[in-house]
Amino acid sequence: MLRNEAYQTILKIFKDMEFSDTLLHQRARKLKAGKENVALFYNLVKGVVKLRLKLDYILSQYADPRKFAATDIKIKTLLYMGLYQLMYMDSIPEHAAVNETVELAKAALGEQVGDFVNALLRAWQRNPEVAYPTDPVHRIACEHSYPVELIERWIALWGEENTEYLALYYNENPRLHLRVNATATTPEKLIQYFAKRDIAVTPSPASRMMLITDAADAVLDDVAFSEGYFSVQDSSAALVVDLLDPQPGENVLDLFAAPGGKCTYIAEKMHNTGEVVAVDKIPNKMKLLKQAADRLQLTNIKQIVSDTFKYGPVAPAYDRVLVDAPCSGWGVFGRKADLRWQAHQNIAELVKLQEKALDYAANFVKPGGILVYSTCTLNPLENEDQIIRFLRNNTRFQKQDAASELLAEYTSDGFFKTLPFRHFMDGAFAARMRKIK
Repeated sequence: MLRNEAYQTILKIFKDMEFSDTLLHQRARKLKAGKENVALFYNLVKGVVKLRLKLDYILSQYADPRKFAATDIKIKTLLYMGLYQLMYMDSIPEHAAVNETVELAKAALGEQVGDFVNALLRAWQRNPEVAYPTDPVHRIACEHSYPVELIERWIALWGEENTEYLALYYNENPRLHLRVNATATTPEKLIQYFAKRDIAVTPSPASRMMLITDAADAVLDDVAFSEGYFSVQDSSAALVVDLLDPQPGENVLDLFAAPGGKCTYIAEKMHNTGEVVAVDKIPNKMKLLKQAADRLQLTNIKQIVSDTFKYGPVAPAYDRVLVDAPCSGWGVFGRKADLRWQAHQNIAELVKLQEKALDYAANFVKPGGILVYSTCTLNPLENEDQIIRFLRNNTRFQKQDAASELLAEYTSDGFFKTLPFRHFMDGAFAARMRKIK
């Protein structure tokens, strides 16, 4: 049942070209009810989606390359699953990985397909050495499983060595980052609480309210989560709110607020006083924000389900405004398995949307107030270039050095910037600006 569920899920993701956490959670609930290994399901689905190109490249070496390229995606998906288990899932004996995949192939697509799957997986077992392309772009793309165009861009920006470090980092399973709910407890108390349960949780070097753990399942199953003592949030996202530095009693506007990770942290930092106005147009994501706020017992968040560009009245009424802009997501490839394959994403259109969002948000900032623009990408076109353009056209705003609010190691050229393999968190960017008149 588990492998069939994983097969159907992966196939749907590949066919729809869209990764859905909702889809994964629905399937996982079904497996949990049947006492199946949900962690193995997640590992298999996310692993195959991430490493699709590498698995495809390897398998093509054991078949006629042209015929293999034309092979039906249903057959390829079965092969990917079998090879992924052989290469990366040590908990599964090799004979079981092959036999179970072959049986699934026979049940789903017939005896002949089962024999083909068996032949290719056995061929790899007999001789697992594979030669990758010699040129850097194609070697990194095939060996670490990324679109060639993306690797070309990365090498142009950061060079071959840093590109490879980044590609490797995103293929590792990320550690779980926790944000302590300051309205309910302290980091020290939460660490002690988990220590009594033999669960290792350590402070993050990045931010006082952040903790890190490898014991994700044990932590998330603990009652402390459901009772609102902490949230799951990457340290890079928390540092954006630290840069905003909201104060008790203020009026804060959070645009593109759902699903609410940064918004709820803003509310916590304000000690549940003042007002945080959260604006987003996606109702389902806003429901997640409400659920989070209820779980954390935060009452100072006002939710507005609206297109950001239709929110009003447009008036300089807010002490602080956060624009957490839609972006290409280059910084979160480790957590979002499908993002690297969304080659259809139009960067030029995103850049226009970001420009519009930043210009619109500026209208809501009080004189003397703070505007923070943030993304979860590493792309300079969506980051530094946006701020340079904005400040050139908006002389009422001045950039403030991010190092005034954050540790210098997380800043560069006055901006907040994290590089995943260097800072051991998601990649993110933010700029802090003050309205001076």
